[in-house]
Amino acid sequence: MNLTELKNQLEQIIDPSNDLSVGETSSIKNLSYDEKKDLIILKIAMGHLGGENEKKFRRDIARVVKIDCGYSGLQLELEESKIFNSITQKPINFIGIISGKGGVGKSSVAANIAYRMSKRGIRVGVIDADVYGSSLPTIFEIPHQNPHFDDNKKILPIVKDNMEIISTEFFTNPGQPVIWRGGMLNSMISHFFYDVKWHDDTQYIIVDFPPGTGDITLDIKSIVPQTKMLIVTTPHLSASHVAIKAGHAAKTLGHEIYGVIENMSYFINPINNQHEKIFGEGGGISVAKGLETELIAQIPIGAPKHHQDLYEIDELQGKIYDEIVDYIICKCEIK
Repeated sequence: MNLTELKNQLEQIIDPSNDLSVGETSSIKNLSYDEKKDLIILKIAMGHLGGENEKKFRRDIARVVKIDCGYSGLQLELEESKIFNSITQKPINFIGIISGKGGVGKSSVAANIAYRMSKRGIRVGVIDADVYGSSLPTIFEIPHQNPHFDDNKKILPIVKDNMEIISTEFFTNPGQPVIWRGGMLNSMISHFFYDVKWHDDTQYIIVDFPPGTGDITLDIKSIVPQTKMLIVTTPHLSASHVAIKAGHAAKTLGHEIYGVIENMSYFINPINNQHEKIFGEGGGISVAKGLETELIAQIPIGAPKHHQDLYEIDELQGKIYDEIVDYIICKCEIK
């Protein structure tokens, strides 16, 4: 029997710790054959190590390899999968906030969407995946602090205004830049999705992506391919041109685009109440047309009355963000 047939047989085995088959969970990490020793080398993940479940799992694997498939030896390594019981396996709506370039207010948009959700009693978490340009703790006015861990060594997110928030800023010293490359970036992003103890009733996770496309975008695609995207641009055509590229990249990766948010759309002149188009106009419509989606909101420039960056419902921007939340909920309910 060849390795392909063996793999097919192994994928039928049920992991007793979660009642899912090896094939359903894609748990085979490595499968090879040492011809000199007539030895199968197998690395496989299971939901939870230890106890009778692990003993049974090992016996079932040995039976398939040695008895059913006729190999004389087995070198087996089991690891505990972080995927099981993580938020990636729960019925949570993942909403990604993306942009083509920095400086368009993407993180502020992400924060205000989450804030308006929390104000309506929606259980929401926020992942600051903009590792190099992390700003959400500042936007939420969270003093620098390090997260704590529970008894199972799960990271406890920082809680602010009923929102759960995780960011690289919580793991670095104040003002310290993040100088990481692919492997370290992947490890941190994986921690956010697999090792954080999010609330059991979490309904939405807002993910603040880094601008453009790169390793983090690809990593998140492999972790939560079901993420739905909102694209943020400004009215200026140079920003919208790059935003269209980011949207096409998201589509290429298989993400659904929920719509476009045009930030800094205009300034309401307090003298004559006219809408001053400081950054030009047409960018949001251009992105929506280019990506065959909707322009769902145009947010004016204006300093918040009550907070540093967050708007309340008695402000025009707060009302617009509340409408964006309505739109997201509607889209998620009919998906």
